[in-house]
Amino acid sequence: MSNDDAPPAVSVLMPAFRAAATLPAAVASVQAQTFADWELLIVDDASDDATAGTVARLAEAEPRIRALHLGLNGGAARARNRALAMARGRYIAFLDADDLWLPGKLERQIGFMRETGTALTYAGYFIESPGGHRSRIRVPPRVTHDALLRGNVIGCLTAVYDSAVLGKVEMPDIRMRQDFGLWLRILARIPEARGLDEPLAVYRRRSGSLSSSIWRRVAGNWMLFRRSEGLGRLAAARFLVTGLVNRLLARLGF
Repeated sequence: MSNDDAPPAVSVLMPAFRAAATLPAAVASVQAQTFADWELLIVDDASDDATAGTVARLAEAEPRIRALHLGLNGGAARARNRALAMARGRYIAFLDADDLWLPGKLERQIGFMRETGTALTYAGYFIESPGGHRSRIRVPPRVTHDALLRGNVIGCLTAVYDSAVLGKVEMPDIRMRQDFGLWLRILARIPEARGLDEPLAVYRRRSGSLSSSIWRRVAGNWMLFRRSEGLGRLAAARFLVTGLVNRLLARLGF
């Protein structure tokens, strides 16, 4: 195998649905990484706008980008799993088509994983309002499966897992909270994930997104706990309430 054919260290999975307006900035934030050994797999999830053409143009201009397309809209989990099947990198990272990475994200996180041997890592990030205001989200240094059930602290745009240790682990094929389901799947197999409490990405909040409503989030968690985790009604309800209380306390600064 020539050096040109060698697999990249990192595969970045990016689902894109009606994302023509935001894709260029998201892709540019990957291209701006100080760690350059990556491939970016963008999956157009049967968009009905100019997303497919935008993906094609970006891939034509950047050899590290691979363009994929779904014939029918299947949701973010299915799009990410399609990209995962084609991924060649050891480290699997995630970025949505309307979010951003800060330039040192991969260098900092891959270095940490190589140094510590951690199979799943995450980091802090900023939430950016539609008006441009940014608030910082802090994260704990470690989280276990049981702790995560009480409240998800892993932002999908910051997560990286090591497929050399875990293999390729798919997201559950559900419309909401599929990333939460993936972290739970992984943490059922390893003692803990480790976090870097420094902002390495920007989550751009948009009105009308699937995750913007707290009640939709609750409904998504309920479905995840019941269908993917197989929890009974009482256990699922207990974890839902615990998560809501923890979220409220965090907003109040406790």
